[in-house]
Amino acid sequence: MKVNLLAYAGGLSFLYLIAGLSPAQAKSALPDTVDNAKDLKSNNSFAQIKFEQEKPDLSIVNQAKSSPVLLASDAIEQVTSVSQLSDVQPTDWAFAALQSLVERYGCIAGYPNSTYRGNRALTRYEFAAGLNACLNRINELIATATSDLVTKEDLNTLQKLQEQFAAELSTLRGRVDALEGRTAELEANQFSTTTKLNGEVIISAIGATGGAPGRNDPNIILTNRVRLNLNTSFTGKDLLITGLQSHNFLGGVDGSGSLQESLGLASPILSSSSARTSFEPQFPGVDPKNLSSVGANSLQLYKLLYIFPVAEKLTLFAGTAAEVSDAFPAITPFYGEGQEAISRFASLNPVLRVSGGTSGSGLASAAGFIYSFSPQLNLRALYGSVNANLPNTAGDILPGVSNTPLGAGVFSGSSVVAAQLTFQPSNSLAIGLNYANSYHEINILGTGLTSSDIGALSGVPLGTPVKLNSFGGTVTWRFSPKIALSGYGAALFVDDSSADVNADTTFTSWMVGVHFNDLLKPGNNAGIIFGQPLYRTDASGAAQLADAGVNRAVPYHLEAYYRLRVNDNISITPGAFVLFNPEGDSRNETTAVGVLRTTFTF
Repeated sequence: MKVNLLAYAGGLSFLYLIAGLSPAQAKSALPDTVDNAKDLKSNNSFAQIKFEQEKPDLSIVNQAKSSPVLLASDAIEQVTSVSQLSDVQPTDWAFAALQSLVERYGCIAGYPNSTYRGNRALTRYEFAAGLNACLNRINELIATATSDLVTKEDLNTLQKLQEQFAAELSTLRGRVDALEGRTAELEANQFSTTTKLNGEVIISAIGATGGAPGRNDPNIILTNRVRLNLNTSFTGKDLLITGLQSHNFLGGVDGSGSLQESLGLASPILSSSSARTSFEPQFPGVDPKNLSSVGANSLQLYKLLYIFPVAEKLTLFAGTAAEVSDAFPAITPFYGEGQEAISRFASLNPVLRVSGGTSGSGLASAAGFIYSFSPQLNLRALYGSVNANLPNTAGDILPGVSNTPLGAGVFSGSSVVAAQLTFQPSNSLAIGLNYANSYHEINILGTGLTSSDIGALSGVPLGTPVKLNSFGGTVTWRFSPKIALSGYGAALFVDDSSADVNADTTFTSWMVGVHFNDLLKPGNNAGIIFGQPLYRTDASGAAQLADAGVNRAVPYHLEAYYRLRVNDNISITPGAFVLFNPEGDSRNETTAVGVLRTTFTF
């Protein structure tokens, strides 16, 4: 009777040891495994800040994706002594049993980083796999007639365990066979070994009321934007992003057919306006490089960018169709053209948008770097040139305004040098500081955020070149798991860059908002945003504070939206934003823009 009790106790110790648990821990749920691959959103920004409840454990990367316990057959290098396991101590309750299994039988191993993680839970299938590995080892020892290694008590215990888990072993064997078959089929029919395809489709109904005096309310319009992104990695650490898009937003050089032009709130050229939604491009219906027309739903290459590490802390990127938002973290949770805020104003700090930095059409050729001082602090910078592919500037169509109004060449046309210092001291706090130095061949801001974007120096001819020094800061504080406060501030200093004119002006903008996660239902997000769109606060020299006839008044923006997550691939976002003193002119009526956006991701 004493021998049988010892054998049963040994069997229990064996079971708990493979499970890596004490008896009190045996009912714990299996934790999720971690995949260290980059999560590439459909907008393909490789720099988005994510706020998490706790940092994932990346130490085991992909070697243990299917199970948190590495068996002997899975280990990179077999553990031959329990002393090689850094987290196993002689005082642990299962030390002797683990020592016997590792050093006597050699059928249990740890992780590649020499840890055992004995407090992790596992499923019965994983236990069956571990048991099977030890049975195979015992059979090897018996087959080689090794004496004194296998005792009768051990064999009795193993026999009972083998009988008890016969069904699990059989099921596991069937699942492995089926998985191998499916894997072989996927490998034979995969699109590419290096490239993954993802996409986003936005279909939206947009309506508006208000606008300039004497204007009728525009009809409700139905718009779409489709993006397909090919994400390619050649080494596993680099990334080539190739993005294609089409949309049916209208505008053209004079803004004809755009909602903003119908409201009377757009600039006379290129329809810049504070009434613009987050997911429409800055220059719909026209290529701003040469002012050629672009038809609705025409296929465009809007992203071509290559990112590659060159050192442990240094990553470089370059491309011929890129945007500032591709490289700079947005910081604010309201960014997400297909998922979050519905207005262009609420999505990003205006400093990121200067010089067409977020045009929605990959306007610039750009190159830059990302340097990580630490996991919490990094610096990113880039140089962008709009018409880098044009060798010469075209002839003038207006005084000082050519048919390639943004100039030509990598260094002689309109350009921007931008930088962002990102500091994330904790998972709940993120801060971004921005600076941009821009040169424009003509008198513009290039943000698309206000009708004053065109003719930035009011009272100065459009053909006057300008230089901009732009400063901004963004902060987000997630003070609870489901609620975050976020805001930004920006100041854009515009000076003439011509010997013929002496003029300068200052634009300011700010925003504050509250963001909600899992509101009413898991996966549903919401936001409430209030702020001041770009507004001239100072002007000197030949520059004026406003165009002739404008009744200056500080503009304000109020927005609310609720994203309803239908499933992992479909979301519906109703929302609206209200503009007070639109475009900084009190003559304009209070304007409301309502949006019903449906987003499909795949």
